[in-house]
Amino acid sequence: MIKTIDAQIVAKMFLGGAKNLESKKEWINELNVFPVPDGDTGTNMTLTIMAAAGEVSNLKNMTMETLAKCISSGSLRGARGNSGVILSQLLRGLTKGIKDHEELDVIDLAGAMQKAVDTAYKAVMKPKEGTILTVAKGAALKAVELSETVEDIEEFFRLVIEEAEAVLAKTPDMLPVLKEAGVVDSGGQGLVEVMKGAYDALIGKEVDYTFEAPKRETPIKISEQTQADIKFGYCTEFIIMLEKAYSEKDELELKSYLESLGDSIVVVSDEDVVKVHVHTNDPGLAIQKALTYGSLSNMKIDNMRLEHEEKLIKEASKLAEAAEEEKKNAPRKPMGFISVSIGAGVGEIFQGLGVDYLIEGGQTMNPSTEDMLDAIDKVNADNIFILPNNKNIILAANQACSLVEDKNIIVIPTKTIPQGITAMINYIPEESAEDNEVRMKEEILNVKTGQVTYAVRDTKIDDKEIHMNDIMGIGDSGILAVGQSITATTMEMMDELVDADSEIIGIYYGEEVSEEDAQALGDEIQEKYPDTEVEVHYGGQPIYYYVVSVE
Repeated sequence: MIKTIDAQIVAKMFLGGAKNLESKKEWINELNVFPVPDGDTGTNMTLTIMAAAGEVSNLKNMTMETLAKCISSGSLRGARGNSGVILSQLLRGLTKGIKDHEELDVIDLAGAMQKAVDTAYKAVMKPKEGTILTVAKGAALKAVELSETVEDIEEFFRLVIEEAEAVLAKTPDMLPVLKEAGVVDSGGQGLVEVMKGAYDALIGKEVDYTFEAPKRETPIKISEQTQADIKFGYCTEFIIMLEKAYSEKDELELKSYLESLGDSIVVVSDEDVVKVHVHTNDPGLAIQKALTYGSLSNMKIDNMRLEHEEKLIKEASKLAEAAEEEKKNAPRKPMGFISVSIGAGVGEIFQGLGVDYLIEGGQTMNPSTEDMLDAIDKVNADNIFILPNNKNIILAANQACSLVEDKNIIVIPTKTIPQGITAMINYIPEESAEDNEVRMKEEILNVKTGQVTYAVRDTKIDDKEIHMNDIMGIGDSGILAVGQSITATTMEMMDELVDADSEIIGIYYGEEVSEEDAQALGDEIQEKYPDTEVEVHYGGQPIYYYVVSVE
């Protein structure tokens, strides 16, 4: 019987839960109600918990207090998407309940689980039942009930998980959209997987506890200009230890051969050795020729293009750091803007409207609370407006807002890119932050958004039969059109979006759509709705062929 657990065991349970969630993330992604190619609940929850797991696995001084701090701060800053933010709040509440104990019994654990639920429900403005919150609440209520009669922590957790699974199975009865799609709530499933992994660690199941915090990597490419600047890429040096007669004629022959391979040639002969230096694109050929004269030593081959690129990167980094330092030292401006963007074209539009800092993200990769905090740090302004431009990013933005003390952060709850653009258009520099906040929030309500993409699985939703690879037109509250043609489906979707009051239609075409096709669609829409003004813009967004706004 296990009556108490210490910080070491709690840490193993947490890491076990994180590992199990990571192993199931793709399956959880597939539980996404809409069959779009960006179902990301599993990914968001995994990245959230991984941010904390990386810190926990590197924790040197393990106490319940230091462990609680790692779990809470790591998950809070690493939180992505609604499911990730809610998970971080559950963990935050849980750690509040355990941090002051050296060991935990079932009563302590039940109290911590209840605190976790209370914290998460407070963090969500309009909690919806049939979600991860419902599963967490059901598990916590069962934990409180069991704590009165059960002392064995192993039995306690097993019964709590059974209850969590039972509540999860009922989520389709609470949310009709889940029942119609034939799935349970994905966030709730993710929470159950965390609990199962923690239980496996508790009972001694072998788990790989090594973790690394998620890294954000920037791909480095050698520019075409750099390639052109360096004609021959490898600086090749070696010494030939002569093993046969070597005349002046041989030296001239060697030099002539090396000249055919590259430039910057140096051949110095001294009795039994020959020192060679050449810049070439094929060091192997130079080496093969040299071997016909004897053996080689002191061989050295350097990639000059890579060295040049690294030098450029270092210089660019220094310039960027200097620019950042200059920004920080400059007088603060009254207003600043941060926007989440989904493509090169959309990013240019936002910058043209005055956005100071763009966070690349959107549907395919929701930015974390940490990403928001980094952006806030880089914008030198007293009042900073954040445009999440996705309903799944709003909670992370709000969470970042609550962690900032030296700036006034205003989150405009934009759920789509068109709403974000409208918010920026309606900003008036001469007015106060408060007045602009009110206006921007009012104006985004007048925007209707449609998005066109493809289905990744068969399903039924909004009374529409959908098959894999069908084209879907998705509105603000559901699927508006389904078909096999991108243009025909988009036009059908427009019929649902455009009404007698519509004045402006904006079309943002994605990276897989040609300008000609987008312009042809714009012409067709203009012809069908002659009383509206139709604008076609390059968005460059992935996954979505078109993002359309109607105002």
